Amino acid sequence: MKISIWPRWLAIFLVVLSTLAVSGCDLDRFKTTAAEEPQLVDSVLSEPKTFNAALSNESPNIFGFTYEGLVTLNYNTQEIEPALAESWRISENNKEIIFTLREGLQWSDGEPLTAADVDFTFNRIYFNEEIPTSTRDVLRIGKEGKLPEVTQISDREVKFTVPQPFAPFLRTIGSVTILPKHALEDTLEPKTEGGDLPFLSTWGIDTDPQKIVFSGPYVLEGYNTSQRLQFRRNPYYWREDQQGNAQPYIERINWEIVENQDTALLQFRSGGLDTVSVSPQNFSLLKQEEERNNFTIYNGGPTASKSFIFFNLNRASRGGEPLVTPYKSRWFTNVKFRRAIAYGINRSKMLNNIFRGLGQKQHSPISVQSPYYYSPEEGLKTYDYDPEKAKELLFSIGFRTNENGEMYDGEGHRVEFTLLTNAGNQTRESMGAQIKQDLAQIGIKVNFQPISFNTLVTKLSSTRDWECVILGLTGGVEPNNGANVWLPEGRLHMFNQGPQPGDDSPLKGWKVTDWERKIGDLYIQGAQELNEEKRKEIYAETQQLTQEYLPFIYLVNSLAMSAIRDRVRGVDYSALGGAYWNIYELEIVE
Repeated sequence: MKISIWPRWLAIFLVVLSTLAVSGCDLDRFKTTAAEEPQLVDSVLSEPKTFNAALSNESPNIFGFTYEGLVTLNYNTQEIEPALAESWRISENNKEIIFTLREGLQWSDGEPLTAADVDFTFNRIYFNEEIPTSTRDVLRIGKEGKLPEVTQISDREVKFTVPQPFAPFLRTIGSVTILPKHALEDTLEPKTEGGDLPFLSTWGIDTDPQKIVFSGPYVLEGYNTSQRLQFRRNPYYWREDQQGNAQPYIERINWEIVENQDTALLQFRSGGLDTVSVSPQNFSLLKQEEERNNFTIYNGGPTASKSFIFFNLNRASRGGEPLVTPYKSRWFTNVKFRRAIAYGINRSKMLNNIFRGLGQKQHSPISVQSPYYYSPEEGLKTYDYDPEKAKELLFSIGFRTNENGEMYDGEGHRVEFTLLTNAGNQTRESMGAQIKQDLAQIGIKVNFQPISFNTLVTKLSSTRDWECVILGLTGGVEPNNGANVWLPEGRLHMFNQGPQPGDDSPLKGWKVTDWERKIGDLYIQGAQELNEEKRKEIYAETQQLTQEYLPFIYLVNSLAMSAIRDRVRGVDYSALGGAYWNIYELEIVE
């Protein structure tokens, strides 16, 4: 893929700016013991929220390194491959799937990993309605939302029985982390004085990592708040190469917690990090240094993630107080208002100025790499920048502008709202700043406020006290893995989050619109359909509905790019899996 270079004067300006910034940055905390023991050093933008895989909704998280499922996806071939299970067989009616585990599997504490752990993981944790987990959402089958029956047959065999054929079963089951029965069984009873399961507070970020049991290629060895996470090779991990050598090859991995992308870039350039995400803003600078500083920029094509803004469509109240100011709720829940916002955002400008042309406009909740993606060329509705059309839509619902061009609703309220995003994500902060400018052109005042990622997650999933957010979601080839977003009762139905287990106080007056329910029903139907062409038609309809009603207003996505030092060998980079999907095969060659 051909990639254009920024103007030379801009690259020089960034070099000068970076040099000035380095002088005020403490480099010592990023130094590693690489001379003593080869290790991989990367960075993350935010603190972890939990070390309990069942309770995690966030990405990135530690679990890709520390746990495995029964099967896995090869991000190079897109094929399902064995993981903890060495094989599986499917009945003729497609309703029974029997997995056979590898012989001699062990947890990181040396205890045997058997089919009893699989049975426990599903029946006692993921299928437990008292545990708030998104995994349950993607395993619900049919209109009744039935869950598979999971039965241990022997120490190495476990059977899944589904109420009806479930097309995404293998792809979905591969994303489910298997958890240790011997370490967690006691956390499911008795309940605390507050009536909660001890499990809900088990393996939080305050837990000594040495007390957590893992199954993946790495174990979490240490966590220093606001500094780093340290991973060590799991000596009980099952993989080995064709020569019989134990995998993974890299002994240690460090994740430096760097809550600013500029700082991460500086540390990569100074040698403190082995890899850094390449954004449109830093591409030109890094491209000039690529050969001289012995690293390679990998380009996986369009990212599988989606970036978007969305309004709080929740009409419920809590404790007698509405979650959203009533007159603003009337704006947000009016589809003409959301369409006006969509027409009022200049995506072409965003692509050219913020992304430097290194990206593409996004229109769909399904990743472009998926065979179920429905493109604008095939008929998907899009919203090209048209401020006059945006104003017409607002005028049609009773809004008016004053002599200063400021927009007011029919009741005399100034049209303004607060737009949130996670602080430290430079691209999203730039997108928010442009959205503020774009909507000012049609008379709408946007109060843009970046906040910490954990605070943002709390607002979305717990307090629900927000108006509008810029966010992104990871993607993949299987649409049903996003069912927890599109099923109205799903844990990630963020734009209209309903009652959830663990809510501090009940929601009253929560409503689901007809179009929300229709999208959810289509996701259920798509999971039932085994004919691939019919599945594509079903998911095409879901994409049309999301563009018609705009629960998410999609923006621009960059190319998936990372700069990785040449001493890291075995990288098989992809937009879907990134640099680490085959972490067990990576080596460090000094």
